[in-house]
This record gives sequence, C-alpha cells and structure tokens, in this order.
Amino acid sequence: MSETIFGRIASGEVPADIVFSDDELVAFRDLNPQAPHHILIIPRRRIETVLDLQDDDAALVGRMVIAAGKIARELGFAERGFRLVFNCGEDGGQEVYHLHLHLLGGRRMNWPPG
Repeated sequence: MSETIFGRIASGEVPADIVFSDDELVAFRDLNPQAPHHILIIPRRRIETVLDLQDDDAALVGRMVIAAGKIARELGFAERGFRLVFNCGEDGGQEVYHLHLHLLGGRRMNWPPG
C-alpha cells in the first residue's frame, strides 16, 4: 500500500494548516475548501475507505466525530451548524484513499448535497 498525501501530512513530512492533533488523529484545513471552514480529520493510521473499517475501529471513528465537534466549537461555527461527510469510493467522491472526515461549516448547507 503506497503512502498517500494524507499519510505524509500525518507524519509531518508534508506541511499543512493543522487545527488539531493528538496520538491518533490529525485535522487540517482542506486545500480546496468547499465552505469557509473545511477541515479534514484523519486517523494517523492508514485505513483506505469506510469499507475497510473493522469492529475494533468503532472508537476511532467516534473520536473523529467528537474531534469534529470540538473543532467546530473552537473555530466558532458550531452553534450555527455544520456538516460531516465521509466519502467512500470513486462514485462517492473519494479522491484520497486514506479515511477522512470532512467538517464543513461557516455557510448554509443545501440539500441534496450532490
């Protein structure tokens, strides 16, 4: 499995605008933002897609969601609302095959999103 740009960011090899980091997760601003606040939350450990998650990863995914809420509060857009998105596979819009949670906020989100 070759390293992705996200893995290189998580290891510190590639610089990014990091807004949160701990032993398991890294969160950074998306270089192609789709909202005023567009943060990507990734596990340091490479998991390619949502389909590659195992039962043992439930706590990790929970930590990703909890981190998203903390980041939204810290950046001041939690109260107005935000969107969380996991893309999976080509038709789902996944471009980097390293699991990542999109945190989008700072504007009204429309529905359907597609």
